[in-house]
Amino acid sequence: MSSTTQSPVATDNLLEVKGLQKYFPIHKGVLSRHVGDVKAVDGLDFHLGRQETLSLVGESGCGKTTAGRTLLRLYDPTGGSAFYRPKAGDPPINLFRLGQREMREYRRDLQIIFQDPYGSLNPRITVGNTIGEALRVHGLARGSELSDRVEQLLERVGMRAEVSNRYPHEFSGGQRQRIGIARALALNPKLIVCDEAVSALDVSIQAQVINLLKDLQSEYGLSYIFIAHDLSVVRYLSDRVAVMYLGRIVEIGATAEIFGNAQHPYTKALLSAIPIPDPRRRASHIPLIGDVPSPINPPKGCHFAARCSIAEDRCRGEYPAMEGPEGGHQAACHLL
Repeated sequence: MSSTTQSPVATDNLLEVKGLQKYFPIHKGVLSRHVGDVKAVDGLDFHLGRQETLSLVGESGCGKTTAGRTLLRLYDPTGGSAFYRPKAGDPPINLFRLGQREMREYRRDLQIIFQDPYGSLNPRITVGNTIGEALRVHGLARGSELSDRVEQLLERVGMRAEVSNRYPHEFSGGQRQRIGIARALALNPKLIVCDEAVSALDVSIQAQVINLLKDLQSEYGLSYIFIAHDLSVVRYLSDRVAVMYLGRIVEIGATAEIFGNAQHPYTKALLSAIPIPDPRRRASHIPLIGDVPSPINPPKGCHFAARCSIAEDRCRGEYPAMEGPEGGHQAACHLL
């Protein structure tokens, strides 16, 4: 397969995603006939700059995690392109066109921090072997050099070097997440997908891990795709925010624009649910009525129309295009 397909947009972004799709087939009957698809991700367009944090937000089931894992080729994409430039000025490489052997070269650059800090660690393998496994697989370190590298990584994420011989069950949730971060850093990546990386942690531990992520980004020049539900965390950590609904992006823009001047009715509803830490201020909550449509058979028009209080007939019959400057604040709504 060709690995250097030219991107339709000539930029020096780290990543350019065009029309990303991931469908999960549905099979029924004795013959396991293909009767439909779960359209988990249905046409995402976005870019990620160098040393930038892009957050994907939305309700559970909107496709955030699937999008992140598909970009890393943990799931095979159904359609679309992901143009990756290891260095500014390099020709773009379409990650979705690479075979498994070709993809292995770029896996060092693309890492993930999983949501469950315990389930993502093998309970039968020591912390040192967990962190050092990728270094061995890629032939980057052996023997004492490997041990030294593992100890350096543990110390960098705020843990003592001597814990490398201990097992995951001996640590707290916050410590296990730090181990997961050390594992992700082992190969000196350029992009890390943070899949709900702090959602399972206590608030005080969340703050420590978030500050650690920011420090590491500055130190190593990392770019993050940050998947989260907690909009307060998103506001603090992100440079830009993409709001997803039923497998599609409905609004994307700089963090200040999204939080200060939201355009899409769904984004406004999400922001209205953020708790206000001031009992003297009254929150104007926008309730979301009804249920999210099925991703197996999404509606023809705007996917949010059935739950939108200002929807018109056009909204139910025609899906809106993204409006706004390319690379700037955009939203998909007929009523903007």
